[in-house]
Amino acid sequence: MARKARTGSTGVGVARFLLRTAVGGTMIAHGVKHGRSLKGTAGWFGSIGFKQPMLQARTSAVVEIGSGAALIAGAATPLAASAVVGTLTVAARSVHIPNGFFINAEGWEYVANLSVASIALAALGPGGWSVDRALGTDRFSGPRAALFVAGLGIGGAAAQLATFWSKPAPKPVTA
Repeated sequence: MARKARTGSTGVGVARFLLRTAVGGTMIAHGVKHGRSLKGTAGWFGSIGFKQPMLQARTSAVVEIGSGAALIAGAATPLAASAVVGTLTVAARSVHIPNGFFINAEGWEYVANLSVASIALAALGPGGWSVDRALGTDRFSGPRAALFVAGLGIGGAAAQLATFWSKPAPKPVTA
């Protein structure tokens, strides 16, 4: 019979750290990729309907690297997780949702999984191996933290999309 994991157990702590590192590392990788080719990233943002594409390119690089680093460190975990949810909600709406579920067709599978992992991390809390724990700011977790992260992330994404994005016109079909 399996024993129930205690909140402070080493196994749960390792799981939290691994989750923070997987999501955070992925966000950092995306941010670095965007940052290394700001001109190309800005061109892509412009092609998918974003106004001020260079601002979007710079902002995405900073937010992705910053939220990823904060998640790995377990620092301001609910805010970092909501930044991930917001960034990926923007990606889902502006690129992925029209393409269906599967990532091999540019679908929303990948962004949904990273978003859900971030919300789950908020519910679990950052764990003992975190800056939040060292500072004593790790008490906000559970269902309320998950709802906060989802709501702030989706709300921020809605504001960004309403301010900076319009769905591009369909490309004409050539015979």
